[in-house]
Amino acid sequence: MDISFGIENQKFNYRVCAIIIENGRILAMKDEGSPYYYLPGGRVKIGETAEEALLRECEEELLIKPEIIRPLWLNQAFFTEDVSKMRFHELCVYFLVDVSKTDIFSRGDKFVLTENGQKHRFEWLSFEKLKDEYFYPEFLKKDIFNLPENFEIRTEIE
Repeated sequence: MDISFGIENQKFNYRVCAIIIENGRILAMKDEGSPYYYLPGGRVKIGETAEEALLRECEEELLIKPEIIRPLWLNQAFFTEDVSKMRFHELCVYFLVDVSKTDIFSRGDKFVLTENGQKHRFEWLSFEKLKDEYFYPEFLKKDIFNLPENFEIRTEIE
């Protein structure tokens, strides 16, 4: 069971997201019901660690098994979702992950995967392009530029 509950037109979520960086770009996604980009990830289940949830979500959404490097941010957000108009209180742990031992780079700059009948469109967005995109979370549009250089992961497989 997800750690998520609703009260009237409000919802609480405990989520995790993958920060997948490659050559000044971040992997973002959209689904069929969403006009905006967001990061791969999802809700944590009862009895599941944030790390376990992240690995499960990456396997479900991206069909990969990344290596977690470290958590980068814990963000508490209060927002109204643009499509459903539901008010959210969300805690999200953002993890930097290494995907260099996966096949994700062979999929191209844009690719589509289906999970439980729902299509997810993935795209590598440059950090510069990110600031102009319809993208959530908003804080990442600025904070992605504040990562130390050593957080950039070498993704080319030799």
